[in-house]
Parts: sequence; C-alpha cells; structure tokens
Amino acid sequence: MLRTKEILRTIVVAIVLLIVGSALFAGEKNEYVDHSPGYTITAYYWPNCHVDPRNEKWFGPGWTEWEITKWARPRFEGHDQPKVPLWGYEDESDPNAMAKKIEAAAKYGVDVFIFDWYYYNDGSFLRAALDKGFLGASNNRKVKFALMWANHDMPDVFPAKLYQCYPDWKVLIPGDVTRETFDKMVDDIIEKYFKHPSYWLVDGCPYFSIYDLDTLIKGLGSLEKTKQALADFRAKTKAAGFPDLHLNVILRKDLVIGGGTLVLSGSQESAPVYDQNQVTLDLGLNSLGAYTWHHQVTFPDFPTTKYTYVREKAIEQCYRTVKKFQLPYYANVTCGWDSTPRVSSTDIYVLKGYPYLPTLVGNTPKEFKQSLIEMKKFLDSEGNKQKIFSINSWNEWTEGSYLEPDKTNGFGFLEAIQEVFGDKK
Repeated sequence: MLRTKEILRTIVVAIVLLIVGSALFAGEKNEYVDHSPGYTITAYYWPNCHVDPRNEKWFGPGWTEWEITKWARPRFEGHDQPKVPLWGYEDESDPNAMAKKIEAAAKYGVDVFIFDWYYYNDGSFLRAALDKGFLGASNNRKVKFALMWANHDMPDVFPAKLYQCYPDWKVLIPGDVTRETFDKMVDDIIEKYFKHPSYWLVDGCPYFSIYDLDTLIKGLGSLEKTKQALADFRAKTKAAGFPDLHLNVILRKDLVIGGGTLVLSGSQESAPVYDQNQVTLDLGLNSLGAYTWHHQVTFPDFPTTKYTYVREKAIEQCYRTVKKFQLPYYANVTCGWDSTPRVSSTDIYVLKGYPYLPTLVGNTPKEFKQSLIEMKKFLDSEGNKQKIFSINSWNEWTEGSYLEPDKTNGFGFLEAIQEVFGDKK
C-alpha cells in the first residue's frame, strides 16, 4: 500500500512539473526574439478592417474597408484586381485574428508593427485593431508595437468620385488639433501604450511618430508653440519613468525635394518658409522617417509605372536624404502601389489626384526581395548608426502595398524578408 502511494505521489509530482515546465516554455516562446540581428524591421499597420462607429455613421452598419477591397475591379489590361487575402476578410479587432498576424510577423522577421493611430479634437478613430486586437492577443509579446499619429485630414476616399479626389476631396474629419486635445492625447498615450511591455523603445525611449508636421503646427498655432508642446510631451514621458521620448516625423515628397525648405500651411505664397534641417533640430526631434515610396518619387507613366524604376529612384533618395539632414533617417521599402480600389467604380480611371494615380507593376516577391537587398546595402553604408527601416505596409490592401499573404503570391513577400535579413545561424 505504501509503495502504491509513493508511486502515485511520484506521478503527481511529475505531472505538476510537466505542467509548470510547459507553462514556462510557452512563456519563453511568447517573448520577442530578434530574427534579424543588427537590424530593426518595422511595418506600418493600417487599421481599417474592423467595425468603427464613425465608419458606420458614414458608410452604413458593419462597414469596413474590406468592402471596397472585395469590389475592386481591373481598370486596364492585365490589372490584378481584386486582391484576395489568403486568410480571408478577417476582423482585425478579434484577438485570435490578430494573433495570426503577430505569429507570421514574428516568424518571418518583422520586429515592430507601427500602427496608423488617429486622434482628433472629438476623440479617437480606428482604435480597436490595436486596443482589442493586438493588446488582446495572447502572443502580443512576440512583436513590438508603436504609434504613428496619422494627424492628417481624413478624406472620403472609400471610394472617391473623380470630382472629389485630391485636392478637392471631401474631408470627413480635419486633422489639426488644439493644445488641449494634444495634452489629453499625450496623457492617454503614455498611460495606455508606452507602459505596455511590448511597446517599442529606441535606446530605452518610447518611439512616437508624427505623420503631418504641417498640420500639427497649424493646429497648435506656431512653430514655437509646437516646440513647447513637444517639449512638454517629452517631460511627461520622463516623469512616467522613461529616460526620454523618441520623436520621429515623416518626410514627404514636397518636403524632401522642396529645395531645402519646409513650407508650412500648404502652398500659399504667404506661408512661412523654414529651413528643413533647422526646423527638425529646433523642434527637438530624434529621427526622420518615410511612409511610402509614393511620398518620395513621382510615378511618371500612367496607368502603370514600373516598380523597378521607382525602387531605383527611392534608393537614390535615401542616400540624398541622409546627407541632407543631421538627424537619423529611417528609410522605407514599399511592397507596391495600387490605389484603384479607392477609385469610384462608376467613374473613368484617369490621371488626376489621389487616388486617381498610376499603379506600380512588376512588384513581385522577387523584386521586393531585391528592394530589401538594396535597403540592406543602404543601412550598412557610412552614416547609418541605427539600422532601422520601415516597410509599407503590413496590410494596405486598398493601396496595393501589403506583406500579408494573398492568393496570388502566398507568403512570398514575408519570405523575402526572412531570406534577406533572417538570422543565418
């Protein structure tokens, strides 16, 4: 009888150890692992594939941008539309759906999701993908996340009529905010996001990117007032226990190749003109970034421009930008460009303004891999101390620029990242 009890006790102890060991092992597996040593690979995340109250008000109950993805149609011979996601039209605010994205990102070498994050004078927008999806996912420690405050005007391009495209588009929400809104937003960001264990830190400092510097200055009232607002943001971040704040701002085509000047408040002749490099230093920024090649290079041919042409020009622009600015520059690699899903299906497709633009062709996983090879050469070149770059994008389905697997290329774009930057050990 005693022998039986000892055997049972041994079995129970073994089972307990097995359970505890499994839990610890699962915890280790759930932590971030750097699969591209020496490089930080970020991917922008466009969070419009979940139901949001504003979208329902504008476009009807249950609307998400999957609707215009599904109903996109070819606009020229050989045009690959509609794009069909391999995983189906999933709800990104569902933690299980987001967990699948996180798993794929971690496996193939994406280190950080930079969420396009919206906050206006009347509150937030498109927030559930991050708040419910990513933060609710059981494996959210495997990939870092950060915010790019997309503080631009939100236009109605879902889809846009020809007579309502840029610059004559209908604005659904203006992007400029007051100082009161800015302060409220900052408090929200520090408490809800910066303190999360998966938030991306650059040298220990939370990374925060601003999409539209012009709109920020316009809302806050002046360059000096903007400088003070950003300084107060930095002070609050330090007070929360961080060594500092890492402030990034996105460069656009009109800024980067504008002759060395930064024109604020649009293209009005009376608008203030500042030296670009000096403004970035005066505002106390830490780095400059890029969102897409569309912001860097003019697409010369309509309806199609070759991906290889744009890649060559974009990489050239990277080297020029590093020489032009004193701050670190986090360059971009773009998967593709096709904004035709945001073009009204009942209007003609002609060259006008966004989204009536040329489509990039030839953006295969093979060519994307070559883009990554060129980016690696750039990062390894003299002057790049922080080897950080972005990819546009994880899921810009209606702009034709996404890493997520589709029914045409499978996991080809993700596999390209692993092949170029993956740990070969």
